[in-house]
Amino acid sequence: MANQLNQLVQLLAKEDIQVSLVQTNAPYGYKIIENIKGARALWRLIPYLAKVWKLAGKVDVIHVLANSGWSWQLFAAPVLWTGWFRGTPVIINYRGGEAEDYFKKSIKWVRPSIKKATAVAVPSGYLKKIFSDFGIDSQIIPNIINLERFIPKDKIGLIDPLQPHLIITRNLEAIYGISTAIKAVALLRPIVPGIKLSIAGSGPQKEKLQYLVTKEKLENNIIFTGRLTPEEMAKLYQNANIMLNPTTVDNMPNSILEALASGVAVVTTDVGGIPYIVKNNNTALFAEANNPELMAKQINRLLNEPELYQELVNNGLQDVQQYAWTEIRALWLGLYEASRNKMVKK
Repeated sequence: MANQLNQLVQLLAKEDIQVSLVQTNAPYGYKIIENIKGARALWRLIPYLAKVWKLAGKVDVIHVLANSGWSWQLFAAPVLWTGWFRGTPVIINYRGGEAEDYFKKSIKWVRPSIKKATAVAVPSGYLKKIFSDFGIDSQIIPNIINLERFIPKDKIGLIDPLQPHLIITRNLEAIYGISTAIKAVALLRPIVPGIKLSIAGSGPQKEKLQYLVTKEKLENNIIFTGRLTPEEMAKLYQNANIMLNPTTVDNMPNSILEALASGVAVVTTDVGGIPYIVKNNNTALFAEANNPELMAKQINRLLNEPELYQELVNNGLQDVQQYAWTEIRALWLGLYEASRNKMVKK
């Protein structure tokens, strides 16, 4: 979400559109606050809502990037009511991969607020279907991929089957299933001793995942790079052959788009919105969540079927063009203008 936010702010600025950014995770200001759980949320929430209130009525449109759970109740719902009260159109840009489960439990709390939205935008057909199932209209505006930063390496479609370089570019959290990928590498190591896996990200699962690497005796095969800058991430993709996405929950992962744009083959689980952005045996290879054996099998296919590998890379490079700013620009600008006009008519 942060990645998409930063890109959109920069791209809109280039269109000479003035953007006022209000963060939900602004710095605390005082070190002591960081260690008090209840105080942390309150310390950020009050200034956040105060800034939104101040801007409402002055700006043309409020664009809210929203998620499930408490994030919705604390940071999205109050903005919708603020915009409605002050006569400012609010676009909800909902991005939570866990939307279906959340709506099943909490739609009675979500619905009154979301009715105040001037428009609802979602990044995938997957989320559009979920919203439709709950009687909520939405418009698909896909994620944006920076095709100037993420570009293919010189020799695309080539892979050394004896020393393949695999990468994971997700936060180290349980929902992303990174242990499944580590176990898949453990299964492959006896037949591909030179296999390498770089795990780029940070998060609460780091120690647990490092312990698993040690347990499987993969210290020479797997490295944790930590969190990378966008430029460092682009270089990592260029040095990789296969991107693994072993997630158990997902909507429209930017990591898949970045891999496609970089000429890197993708092996991914088929959960959530993933089948809406890549096709099995065409732009990616699918594996079931929590199934290291099947993930290892799909990786092995790419190592032993160079024509399949090249086909996935070529198809991915072509398919990812639809997510460039030149394609997405008119969708956002059109929705901003339509939302503003809708509120004026009211």
